Amino acid sequence: MFDSTITHIKNHSFKVIDLSKFFLIKKTTIAFIPFVLSKIAAGFPSPAEDYIDKTVDMNELLISNKDATFIVQVESLSMKNIGIHINDYLIVDRSIRSQHSDIVVAFIDNDFTVKRLMITQNMLHDELVEFFGSSYDFDSLPAVWLKPENEECTPILPRSEQELVIWGVVSKVIKNFK
Repeated sequence: MFDSTITHIKNHSFKVIDLSKFFLIKKTTIAFIPFVLSKIAAGFPSPAEDYIDKTVDMNELLISNKDATFIVQVESLSMKNIGIHINDYLIVDRSIRSQHSDIVVAFIDNDFTVKRLMITQNMLHDELVEFFGSSYDFDSLPAVWLKPENEECTPILPRSEQELVIWGVVSKVIKNFK
């Protein structure tokens, strides 16, 4: 577990950032779980018999780059409309280059947040109208901004004096049902 790290901030000073909720995933053991060959129906059960064909290494399933992969626990409902809820775990890969519409962990105003990355120049006109209204001025819009997936939350539109840092891309969500 990391207690803190030093990050370069826009005004060229250094700031200690609390990373106590981020955990580096260590691939120290192999966790094989039996893999059932037939797929599971979400409606009526399949008459096919269960057939275990192979095992799956959970490290390989969850981790693409072990040196750049972290896990973090969700604390809010800002992404609930896409199935990310409080106490879910996010697998975050810092080696993935973020793209328009990715779910990312970002750092802004001395805080981490998980949101959808929006790159204004990659948005369709209809999307821009939906978020900014029909009389938007394209040149006054931020180049990138963060969209929550919950209508009760407001987007994060960075101002010129703020620095938005994309810390990593969410690659997986882990849920506990019990």
